[in-house]
Amino acid sequence: MHPELAADLARLPELLDETRQRALAFLGGLDERPVVPQQAGDLRPTELAEAGGGLPAALAEFAERWEPRLSASAGPRYFGFVTGGATPAALAGDWLTAAVDQNSNSSLDPAGQHLERETVGWLRELFGLSEAHHGTFVSGATMSNTVGLAIAREWLGERLGVDVAEDGVGALGPVRVLSGGAHSSIAKALSVLGLGRTALRSVPLLPGREAVDVAALERALAGSDGPCVVVANAGTVNTVDFDDLRAIAELRERYGFWLHVDAAFGAFAALSPEHAELVAGLDLADSVCVDLHKWLNVPYDSAVQFTRRPDLQARVFRNSAAYLGPLGEHPDLVHLTPENSHRLRALAAWFTLRAYGRSGHREIVERDVAGARALGEAVERIDGLRLLAPVRLNVVCFTLAADPTPEKLAALAAGLAGEAFVTPTHYAGLPALRAAFSNWRTTEADVRRTAAALARAVRKPAADPERD
Repeated sequence: MHPELAADLARLPELLDETRQRALAFLGGLDERPVVPQQAGDLRPTELAEAGGGLPAALAEFAERWEPRLSASAGPRYFGFVTGGATPAALAGDWLTAAVDQNSNSSLDPAGQHLERETVGWLRELFGLSEAHHGTFVSGATMSNTVGLAIAREWLGERLGVDVAEDGVGALGPVRVLSGGAHSSIAKALSVLGLGRTALRSVPLLPGREAVDVAALERALAGSDGPCVVVANAGTVNTVDFDDLRAIAELRERYGFWLHVDAAFGAFAALSPEHAELVAGLDLADSVCVDLHKWLNVPYDSAVQFTRRPDLQARVFRNSAAYLGPLGEHPDLVHLTPENSHRLRALAAWFTLRAYGRSGHREIVERDVAGARALGEAVERIDGLRLLAPVRLNVVCFTLAADPTPEKLAALAAGLAGEAFVTPTHYAGLPALRAAFSNWRTTEADVRRTAAALARAVRKPAADPERD
C-alpha cells in the first residue's frame, strides 16, 4: 500500500474527527458568513503534485484556498435557484452514503435497492401519488424531466406502432410538445433525446399569470396531427404558478396525449393543507418530476422521477449484460435511468424522512411560505421596489419601481453585501429579481435581515455623491 494511504488509514479516526470539526465550524458560521463571498486572490489551477502529503495536507490546503471562497448556500439567506440545505438527519445520511459506498443498481447486491424503494414509497405518499406511480432516484430535476420525456417518447412510438428504443427517433417523425411555460430543462431534455428543442411549442398563458390557458391548450391539441406530449407546470420558477392539472387531465381523455408534470419544488405544496389544492390532480400525470435537493433539504444531488409506465421506462433504459440479472417483473435500478452508476442517494432522503416525518417537513414548507409572504410584504413597503406578482408559495419576484435595467438590478443584488443572495430573471417583460425560500434554517429574523439589506441597497445609489 502506498505509504500516504497507509498513514491515513492508520490515523483515520483522528483525521475524520478533524474533518468533522472543520464541517461543524463551517456550519456554525453560516449565519454570519457572507452568503456569496467576494472572490479575491489567485484562483488559477495548481499542478498535481507527485507526492500529495496525505489527507492532512489536503485538509490544510482546502482550508486555505477553497473554504473561504465557498458560498453559504447551505444557510438561511441563500435565496437563489430554489436551493435547500441539508437537515441534520440528511447530512448524517449523506456522510454514511459515502462511508458505505454502495452500488445500489443490482439485485445481486440488493439492500440499497430495497432501501430506495422504501424511500420512494414514502415520497409517493408525501406527494399524494397512488401506488400506480413507480419512482426512481436521479441526480436532479433536469435528469428527472429527461427520464419522464424519454418514457413519453417511447409512448409516442407505442401509439404509432414503432419501437423508438430500438429504431431511433427517426421512426417517429415530427413530435409536438406543448407547454404554457416550460422550464429551460425541458428544452434541454428534448435536445438530449433527439426530439429537438423546436419540438417544444408554447401555448398562451392566462392573463397576468404563468399558468397555461387550458382553452388555448385545447385548441392546440385539436390542431395536432397525431399524438403529442403536454408538459404541465406545478410551480413555475418566477411566481410559483400552477397549471390546472385536473382540467388538463380531462383534455387527455379526449385528445390522448402523454401528460408530464414538472413539479420540481411545487409538489411540496401537497404537505401544506392550505396549499395542497395547488397540486390537486398530480396523481393523474403519466410522469412526474420532483427535485429533492430543493425543498426536502437533502444534499446535492438528488431528485426523483415517477411514472405510471415502468414497462416503457425499462424498454428505454434496459442494460443487457451478462453480469446483470434479467429485467423480470421488478427491474433493477440499472434498467430504469441513464445512469449505470447509481449512488445510494436515497439514504439521505430516508434519514430526513425517518427523522422528522411528515409533520417535520410540513413545518419547513409552511415556515418558508410564511417567510416568502413576509418578504413580499416588506418589498411592497420599501420605497423604490415593486412586487411583480402575488407571493403564491415560496418565491418573491420583484424589481425596481423606476427604470429597471439588468445592470441596475445586478447592482442591487450585489448591494446586499453578502447579507442575502437573490438571482436575476425576467417577468412580465421586465428585468427582475427573485428570492426563493426553501432552506430549513430560514427564520423570521432572516427575513427581517434580508428586508433591511434590500432597503439599504435601494437607498445606496441615491446617497452616493459619485453617482450624481
